[in-house]
Amino acid sequence: MLPLPPIKTGDWMVLLLGVLGVTWLTITLWQGGVADKAIIRSGGKIFSEVPLSRNQIISVPGPLGISRIAIHNRQVRIAADPSPRQYCVHQGWLKQAGEIAICLPNQVSVELSGRGKRYDSLNY
Repeated sequence: MLPLPPIKTGDWMVLLLGVLGVTWLTITLWQGGVADKAIIRSGGKIFSEVPLSRNQIISVPGPLGISRIAIHNRQVRIAADPSPRQYCVHQGWLKQAGEIAICLPNQVSVELSGRGKRYDSLNY
């Protein structure tokens, strides 16, 4: 087997430019935009579309009871929910467009909407 030639300066530069290019594309294209409203659903239907400009708490009815959604400083979270495991409450604050919190047992969800969306995965 022939030995591999040593890596030259130009090879390192091409490798560095490739890594920098991929990093830049990830930062600029993969991030969600600024959210401007929250879309609240109950039972699969839109319950309310609320702007994030005002701090408030919204009560949303579901099959198990009332879920409370808090809006504070242009961020949204499900503050209280009657679901047994409280996964949606533990998810915390949603900040970017495209983020969503879903309480499956109570059939309540909140999604942030804006000009851009953050992708969890891409499909085709």
